Amino acid sequence: MSGLADILPATAGPVWLRIGTMIRGTAEAPLRDAHLVYDRDKIHFAGEASPPAASLRAGQTVPDAVLPRHTVLPGLIEAHAHLFLEGGEEDPAKRAAYLQQDNATLLALAEGRLERLLALGVIAVRDAGDNNGVGLALQARYRRAERPPMPYLDSPGAAIFHEKRYGKFMGRPVEEYPSILACVEGRIAEGAHRIKLLATGIINFEKGAVTTKPQMPVEELAEFVRAAQARGRQTFVHCSGNDGVANCIGARVDTIEHGFFVDAGQLAQMRDADIAWVPTFAPVQFQVDRPEACGWSPEICANLQRILDGHAASLVKAAELGVRIIAGSDAGSHGVPHGRGLLDELVLMERAGLSALRVIHAATGAAAARLGFAEDFGVLRAGARARFILTEADVRATVANLRQPKTVVFDGGVFAAGDDARPGM
Repeated sequence: MSGLADILPATAGPVWLRIGTMIRGTAEAPLRDAHLVYDRDKIHFAGEASPPAASLRAGQTVPDAVLPRHTVLPGLIEAHAHLFLEGGEEDPAKRAAYLQQDNATLLALAEGRLERLLALGVIAVRDAGDNNGVGLALQARYRRAERPPMPYLDSPGAAIFHEKRYGKFMGRPVEEYPSILACVEGRIAEGAHRIKLLATGIINFEKGAVTTKPQMPVEELAEFVRAAQARGRQTFVHCSGNDGVANCIGARVDTIEHGFFVDAGQLAQMRDADIAWVPTFAPVQFQVDRPEACGWSPEICANLQRILDGHAASLVKAAELGVRIIAGSDAGSHGVPHGRGLLDELVLMERAGLSALRVIHAATGAAAARLGFAEDFGVLRAGARARFILTEADVRATVANLRQPKTVVFDGGVFAAGDDARPGM
């Protein structure tokens, strides 16, 4: 792959690659001996047939590079991350101290994380909220005409929760506003691309269940959904527990995040309502793998493993039923570093029972099709942005091979795995 970095700068027009395998980011089977034509702005052609002359440089008759042992696939979409948090820090005291830094410092640290993601193959991030203005500032930075290479990012700003309930560290309460409509309009005025709601608390790991009532009833959630939809915004909702999931389904939210303890009947309802699911295995798996970092006893670890086993069974059932499954790692959470955490999440989804190709779809085309991004990426097709991964590792055999050496092409830039991809992102 050493010569790939020189191809785009050396040409006056589109680049033509002939590649052994193409995974397009759709539910369709991979292509063999495929062609990809792209430039800095977009993909001009992607398919098995020879590209039309109109998509090539004048007079070009042979590809710029022939890569028969390589696979090309869309860059990865991280659908749930908190960029203001330092997921790679495992010491709870240091994590708490980290959040005491001023907003400018938190933003500077998050900027470094976001820029380093490209080398790991992450080309877009749906930020999941903070009350420090970090996500909105990064979103604005991405939209500037002059910016450093960085993944696409959009943010909801501060998540919305109820006073004295879960969520203060990443949100602001709805009680700040006289009405739900005013709250939604306030977030949009601040720049929110979507609306993040905290419908429930978190799992009580000592009891292995969600033991508190949902903080948002179905009627309230539905009012948020209506207000957001009327203003062209999607809703994505932190939720675990059967009762909370039922409320989210009844309100017709766009995506359910986490969704622990969802049942088969609810999954069928999610499919029928086109509610996507972002299951986020990684934070709980970290607690099973590193109980000493969390202070967990063997009994609590047994609860955690039982929860993960049930979650895995639900994921397989969701795939069987046709629920839209989207990959997000909850990066920034304890033990889930940005970038590497998403690669770990994909492995966990495969371990749960999904095929490697289904997992790749969840991190590419499935996310792109449902999440309403402002740009076209996550698929290899004419007109989409040229943001993709090239690798000699067989990612069809296992998504763990996405951790292997690879090259990422992003809007004309070429990034090799390991380019400043340090631990602790």
